[in-house]
Amino acid sequence: MTRVKGGAVSKNRRRKVLKQAKGYFGSKHRLYKTAQEQLFHSGSYSYNDRKKRANDFRKLWITRINAACRANDIIYSKFINGLRKADVTINRKMLSELAIFAPEEFTKLVVISKEALEGKTIKKESKEIVEQVEKTVESKKDYSKLTVVELKSLAADAGIELNSSMKKADIVEALSK
Repeated sequence: MTRVKGGAVSKNRRRKVLKQAKGYFGSKHRLYKTAQEQLFHSGSYSYNDRKKRANDFRKLWITRINAACRANDIIYSKFINGLRKADVTINRKMLSELAIFAPEEFTKLVVISKEALEGKTIKKESKEIVEQVEKTVESKKDYSKLTVVELKSLAADAGIELNSSMKKADIVEALSK
């Protein structure tokens, strides 16, 4: 039987691997075998580092929250414990954003946390403050990262009328008001 080398298919497969390895140092972008090995390693590195990046962001958010807490005469661990006792569920990313962009709202959360640590029950006013803070978190949402379709659906939910000629920036501006 005659030998089949699979010319075009093999060549295309190798070309695809070498294209992905573009920019690698030395023979890792020239030779198929080493390029393929490096792509396997690169894939595993990128997977692991995506997980590490999530941890790095969490550390950053905690550091920011801690700095804002100390400015309000409480430490981070007691603040989080107080929020948990007060049954306030806001994630650390949002707390960090509040600490930076809305410090007065963050201060209200600190007061609620301190009250919960003292054993006081959450008053009606405190619940209203929490709802107000949650609305502030929603309003601080970064609309620029959303797609036009998502923005249009948010605008429809908010009852904002849109023209068909509106661009993404116009829709973001309308939602931000």
